[in-house]
Amino acid sequence: MKIGVFDSGYGGLTILKDIRKRLPQYDYLYLGDNARNPYGSRSFEIVYEFTLQAVKALFQRECHLVILACNTASAKALRSIQQNNLPSLGPTKRVLGVIRPTVEVLPDFTHSKHVGLLATPGTVKSNSYSLELQKLAPEVKITEHACPMWVPIVENNEIESPGADYFVKKEIDNLMNKDPDIDTVVLGCTHYPLLENKIRKYLPETVKILCQGPVVADSLADYLQRHPEIESKLSKGSSIKYLTTEHTEKFDSLASLFLGKAISSHTISIPD
Repeated sequence: MKIGVFDSGYGGLTILKDIRKRLPQYDYLYLGDNARNPYGSRSFEIVYEFTLQAVKALFQRECHLVILACNTASAKALRSIQQNNLPSLGPTKRVLGVIRPTVEVLPDFTHSKHVGLLATPGTVKSNSYSLELQKLAPEVKITEHACPMWVPIVENNEIESPGADYFVKKEIDNLMNKDPDIDTVVLGCTHYPLLENKIRKYLPETVKILCQGPVVADSLADYLQRHPEIESKLSKGSSIKYLTTEHTEKFDSLASLFLGKAISSHTISIPD
C-alpha cells in the first residue's frame, strides 16, 4: 500500500518533497489533475466532484491513505469526502488535508495572535482557515487575502521577473494594510513556497513565514505513529511514481521546477 498525494496541478509537489524528506522510507504515488486545473476559481460542487474522482483513482492504485496536497481541494472537498464517501468506499481508507495541520500549529508561531493568510481566491472564499481557527484557536485573528496572479507567475516560470516583484509587493502591502499587527503569514497555496524569497523581501523583518510542507510532513509522521494499523500496511521501498492528466512532457518540465530535479511521469484519465 502506497501513500497517495493529490493536487489539482503542480503545487502539491512542494508538499510531497517535504513529506519524502521527513518520511523517505515509504512508497508514494503523486497525481496531478493538470488537465483540469486550476481548481481555485471553480465552484465547490465541481472541486468536490473532481477531487473525489482523483481520490478514487488513487484508491484503485493501492493508495488507501491519500493526502490532499492542495488548499482548494482541502477547503472545498475534504470534509464532504470524509463524511459522505469514505464509509462506502472503504472503512480502512483515509483522506487527509493540509489546512487543519497548518491551523493546529499557528498558535505556537504567533505572539500577537494576528495572522495573515495569502491564498488563492477559492481558498479565501471558502473561509476554511477562519472556521478551523474558530474551533481550534479562537483567540487567533486571521486576515485572509487572495493573490490571483501568484500561481500564473510560478507556472509560467516568471519568478525572477519584475512583474513578480510588482505583484508580490502589491499583495503583501494590501495584506499588511488590512492588519498591521500581523506577525505570522501563512502561505496558503502550495505554489507559494517558490516565491518565498520574494515574499520575505517585501514583508516586514519581524513577520514570520509559515510554509505548509514541513508542517504537513510532521503531521503525517505523527498520524502514522498514532495509527500503527495503517502504518504497518504501507510498503517501504522508498519509491515515487508521478501521474498526470496532462501530457507528460508539459508535466515533467514544470514538475522539475518544483522539485529541483528531472522526473518522468505517466498520463492517466480521470475518471478512468
